[in-house]
Amino acid sequence: MITGEREVHKNYWMEHSIDLTEDGTILDSKDVDLDKEDRLEVLSLLPPYEGKSILELGAGIGRFTGELAQKADSVIALDFIEDVIKKNESINGHYKNIKFLCADATSPDLDISEGSMDLIFSNLLLMYLSDEEVENLAQRMMKWLKVGGHIFFREACFDQSGDCKRKHDPSHYREPRFYTQACALMIQPYCLQMQICWIWEKVSSDNDGGFQRFLDTVQYKANSILRYERTFGEGFVSTGGIETTKEFVAKLDLKPGQKVLDVGCGIGGGDFYMAKEFGVYVVGIDLSINMISFALERANGLNCSVEFEVADCTTKTYPDNSFDVIYSRDTILHIQDKPALFRYFYKWLKPGGKVLISDYCKSAGASSPEFAEYIKQRGYDLHDVKAYGQMLKDAGFDQVIAEDRTDQFIQVLQRELDKVEKDKDAFITDFSQEDYDDIVGGWKAKLIRTRSGEQRWGLFIANKN
Repeated sequence: MITGEREVHKNYWMEHSIDLTEDGTILDSKDVDLDKEDRLEVLSLLPPYEGKSILELGAGIGRFTGELAQKADSVIALDFIEDVIKKNESINGHYKNIKFLCADATSPDLDISEGSMDLIFSNLLLMYLSDEEVENLAQRMMKWLKVGGHIFFREACFDQSGDCKRKHDPSHYREPRFYTQACALMIQPYCLQMQICWIWEKVSSDNDGGFQRFLDTVQYKANSILRYERTFGEGFVSTGGIETTKEFVAKLDLKPGQKVLDVGCGIGGGDFYMAKEFGVYVVGIDLSINMISFALERANGLNCSVEFEVADCTTKTYPDNSFDVIYSRDTILHIQDKPALFRYFYKWLKPGGKVLISDYCKSAGASSPEFAEYIKQRGYDLHDVKAYGQMLKDAGFDQVIAEDRTDQFIQVLQRELDKVEKDKDAFITDFSQEDYDDIVGGWKAKLIRTRSGEQRWGLFIANKN
């Protein structure tokens, strides 16, 4: 028996399913013309599904059902409005590999065999479920998937999807962070009016996600990210904020239509700047789920070509010659095998492409016990500026520029510290005394390490000929 919120949602969709045509079930007046384009773009984001078994949740009258059936081995098209699924069957019933099922995706009685699905697909479904229902469904979907299978869903975030007037809208327009944090997942977002797509992949692994968990629960907790942003400037969590971003990006000679990979993109400020100012398409990746969650929220209302993905740059793969520029700010200090990563960068860049990296470095020779302990405690892998540049040369790059920018780093640190101290009362009001002390203490410690000469800051630019 359907009760409470589910009854409200059922009544809502019965109301919006009176006109069982594509025009009648689309909730944006402009989408009638854009429907085909939208459909093709969403389908282009799916992992390969030729010959696969697909479960389509909230299938509706079949906007995607027939398209999926053309390539899949089998499709289960499920919807909880009987007239709607019957309409889907009348449209797509000639595909003999489709099973049409009237059922509620949240019902515990829904019987899908464990490990039976290659792809679970939904479009604007979860926004009609409660938080608890989403979390429970996510767990069940993972059971239904085969290892190596994928879950794909698109949801409207922040505001309603479409411009058609509705008497009552029971939808949950959540922040992307809710879906992102439902589990540790890979995200490849596609945005249209803050409709965002997620892809989850089920994997078999003994890895406990230790480093990612460290980032999201220790170094880059949500509160820590907001403190960093307050210090570096809106949209930024790396040295110098927009000031150094403008200076360094100016060295890339970006052209409209070029494709940029930002490794360790943080909360996206540099990506939005490059996309907006230069008309480039930016792919931002970061291992921190919290960082990407904030980046997606910051993207709300911005009309620029940026996508974000939670990904490990040491295991992520791209086709050769994919990018015109690879950009990374104060991130690769976390990577232990830099030579291997730089070889990947070289492969991913197009001929004539350019890499720009700023990163923490150290002075040549042995480190003091105190600085060595700091490096160990943080899990960093630091090199002197010259050795860092040599690793880029060894990876195949030409015209390698390796500049020691420590003096600039000290100046920026001092300005950032002065700003926080001047803003002390407001900072403590917005955060806490402990947060203020942590930031001020951290910046003073960095100034001591850099002024002593042990901690350095390098800027590296190299070309692929």
